Amino acid sequence: MDETAAVTTIAHQIQLAVAPVFLLAGIGGIINVLAHRLARVVDRSRQLEAAPVADSDAGRAAHAAELILLDRRMKVVNWAISLCTASALFVCVVVAILFVADLARIAFARPIAMLFILAMLLLILGLILFLYEIRLAMRALAISHERRRG
Repeated sequence: MDETAAVTTIAHQIQLAVAPVFLLAGIGGIINVLAHRLARVVDRSRQLEAAPVADSDAGRAAHAAELILLDRRMKVVNWAISLCTASALFVCVVVAILFVADLARIAFARPIAMLFILAMLLLILGLILFLYEIRLAMRALAISHERRRG
C-alpha cells in the first residue's frame, strides 16, 4: 500500500508541475521573439553604420539619432530577455522545490509562493520592457521616414 501512495503522491506532484511547464513554454516563446527583435536591431545598426552619412546637417543628425535609438532598443531588449530568463529560472526552481518539499515532507509553501510571485513580477517587467521596445521601434521608424524625406 505504501508503494501505491508514493506513486499517487508523485502523480499529484506531476499534475502540479504541469501548469508551470506550460508557463515555461510561454516564456520560452517570448524569449524567442525578443531574441529575434534583438537580432533585427543589431542588423539594422550594422547596416546604418555601414551606410554613408548624408552631407547635410539634418541628415547627419537623423543618422546619429537613429543610431542612438537603436542602441537604446538593444539595451531594452537585452534587459527584457534577462528578466524573462530570470522568470523562467524561478519557475524551474518552483517546480524543483515542489518535488523536493513533497518527497522530503518539508513545508515550503511560503517560499514556493514567494518564488512564484517573484517569477511573475520578473515576467511582468520583461513584458513591460517589450512594450517599451516596440514604442522605441515605432519612433525609429518615424526617424527613418523623416530621414528619407530630408
